[in-house]
Amino acid sequence: MKTRAKNRSATEPQGIVEDDPTIDGMPVDGDQSVEMSEKQYAKALKKLHVELVNLQLWVTKTGAKVCIVFEGRDGAGKGGTIKAITERVSPRVFRVVALPAPTEREKSQMYMQRYLQHMPAAGEVVIFDRSWYNRAGVERVMGFCTASEADRFLQGVPLIEKAIVNSGIILLKYWLEVSQEEQTRRLKSRFEDRRKVWKLSPMDLKSYGKWYDYSRARDAMFAATDTIFAPWRVAPSNRKKNVRLNIIGDILKRVPYEVLPHEKVKLPSRQKRGDYVEPDHPLKYIDQAY
Repeated sequence: MKTRAKNRSATEPQGIVEDDPTIDGMPVDGDQSVEMSEKQYAKALKKLHVELVNLQLWVTKTGAKVCIVFEGRDGAGKGGTIKAITERVSPRVFRVVALPAPTEREKSQMYMQRYLQHMPAAGEVVIFDRSWYNRAGVERVMGFCTASEADRFLQGVPLIEKAIVNSGIILLKYWLEVSQEEQTRRLKSRFEDRRKVWKLSPMDLKSYGKWYDYSRARDAMFAATDTIFAPWRVAPSNRKKNVRLNIIGDILKRVPYEVLPHEKVKLPSRQKRGDYVEPDHPLKYIDQAY
């Protein structure tokens, strides 16, 4: 996909129009997105999980290196998608990287330095829950870097990603795009549902009103970094189940894995009891409340 930056007036309204289910005039769902039932979702996800395990076995066997970058607006569904990808595979192979704010020392380093150390070694799949593209998004919009620093980043990052790809790493970049209306609903649920309050940060609240600033930053990022060797793939994410399945399916399509033959496993016989005797020491069982 090749996306060009759009010129927008500085007088465009800021904030979110809650009844606009589009991204800059384009429906985010696409024409064929249909709400799935839990049963349909579970069935489809189970099949994809089997293939992710096949991919994992191939990665460890061949020493392949895979790096997956997830970006998108607040509430776009990055965390849920990553959880769907990783819930049935080994965390020793599928490694999730979600870096905190940089330390003072890291602020003095070359910008990409703290990210490059997390690149996959042979037999690893590294997933970035937000990545070096923080500089093109939240840092630029919220004033954590200057416009010139952001521009220099956009100029230099294709060179670095070219080097990453040339080193043999399979680099996949996904942008999850959610509508204004759905983002509003999801962010509200974070302070209305006590299970989700940890997901709502002060930065989310500050960022909420800057929809079009983020749109401009996204457009500039796509224009500069949507390259042939490391293209951006946009995933409409208004429907959580659909986007998770669609992204997993796309990953399986982009990584050239093969299903490796596996031997049938037979459990060995257990040893005889022999002289073992159950202990007299009373065991302290937890309450059986369920």
